[in-house]
Amino acid sequence: MVETRVDPATTLSFSVGGQTQTLALGKDMVIGSRAEKPSIDIKDSDVVFVGYGVNAPEQNWNDYDGVDVNGKTVVMLINDPGFLRKDESLFKGRAMTYYGRWTYKFEEAARQGAKAALIVHNTEPAAYGWDVVVNSWTGPAHDLPLSEDPEKRIDAQGWITLNAAKALFAADGKDFEKLMLEADAPGFKAVPLHATASSWIKLSMENKFSHNAVAILPGSEKPGESVLYMGHWDHLGVNASSDGEDHIFNGAIDNASGVSGALEIAHAFSAMASKPARSIVILLPTLEESGLLGSKYFAAHPPINLAKLAAVINMDALPIRGRNADMGVIGQGQSADLEALLLDQLKAQGRTMEPEAAPEKGFFFRSDHFNFAKQGVPALYARAGLTHVDKGAAYGQQWSDDYTSNRYHKPADAFDPNWDYAGLIDDLNLYFEVGKRLSVAGQWPTWSESSEFRTAREASSSERTD
Repeated sequence: MVETRVDPATTLSFSVGGQTQTLALGKDMVIGSRAEKPSIDIKDSDVVFVGYGVNAPEQNWNDYDGVDVNGKTVVMLINDPGFLRKDESLFKGRAMTYYGRWTYKFEEAARQGAKAALIVHNTEPAAYGWDVVVNSWTGPAHDLPLSEDPEKRIDAQGWITLNAAKALFAADGKDFEKLMLEADAPGFKAVPLHATASSWIKLSMENKFSHNAVAILPGSEKPGESVLYMGHWDHLGVNASSDGEDHIFNGAIDNASGVSGALEIAHAFSAMASKPARSIVILLPTLEESGLLGSKYFAAHPPINLAKLAAVINMDALPIRGRNADMGVIGQGQSADLEALLLDQLKAQGRTMEPEAAPEKGFFFRSDHFNFAKQGVPALYARAGLTHVDKGAAYGQQWSDDYTSNRYHKPADAFDPNWDYAGLIDDLNLYFEVGKRLSVAGQWPTWSESSEFRTAREASSSERTD
């Protein structure tokens, strides 16, 4: 991997209406680069507002249609078109698609030839506050080297606050909130501003290594076929610029919970008197917080045959708040086969399957199973719902809101000796039983007809015939 650190002297400014607006790093903006250059110097780059920065032919939507952004700075919104107007007819309605993720938006800006790309932070469509952006972008950043990930990269990418965006547009005589709503409806055309952007980014770069941890229990009958469990082991490390005296990002929920769960499940399979027919793979990928990099590398260099990988079960940020009466499937509807297996086990526990609590947050595209989904491998990402057995749904929602606001990607995500593990044990038993059923030779779950990953799976179908 390549580790980069942004020099605190890094600058970003806009020239508009004869005035210069200088944005402060951390307060008004964060910016970096994946281009593997020691410095980036952008001078007087024309600024274009490209709405959501989405080019989706199958949705008949292209925010770049009719505008040349080559060498320019694009400013864009987070999430999917239709989010602000709550238009359920656009994309997947309330549920975020990959087009809504910040990673996609920078990738598309690079494909369009832009010099720099800036996403306007807005808490509701982003699903997290500005402090999460700052914590994630002001420490060391990691990437796969260009030799491992040859896709085109943009020179500069980052975020600006909503207030900074409003000030920029107001200086050009434009109403940013009005343009946001226009960009949220079909027929939007990109809006060039009478403004230029300049940025100087100084980066220190170092080639480093981090490790995926992988363990395989060979199958007793079909060792070439497998079921994979995973939970990423990395977090954000130490960030001296974070608020308070504690600067250690422990990641107890995100994701020591998933790592612990994977180890318990590995122990359970190893202790079985009759070993499963298919191999059981335990993967603890690194660099999830840096853009799902460990799982991306694994999927590109798999030590197992992905065509004969029955399914992936991902455990990421498992709630630890006591027993829950329900469970939500992240990306519900992607694989009816896997959801049916899960529902059988939920019924055995006297629990229910509920709709995903916050599909607009796009969690399906924010965790490591996504790299396997892109390769066509069916993936299950489910975790405890919001209804606590004794305290009800209001308590579960309060716990979730508190975690998101006060602990998620903060030093406060730390071990609590008073945790009630009963619900976590229920969940791990579910994951174990689903995997045990998948470990029986001959079962090949599929993606649902509407899933964007079905075609990739079907392309490898000939490898799964006995």
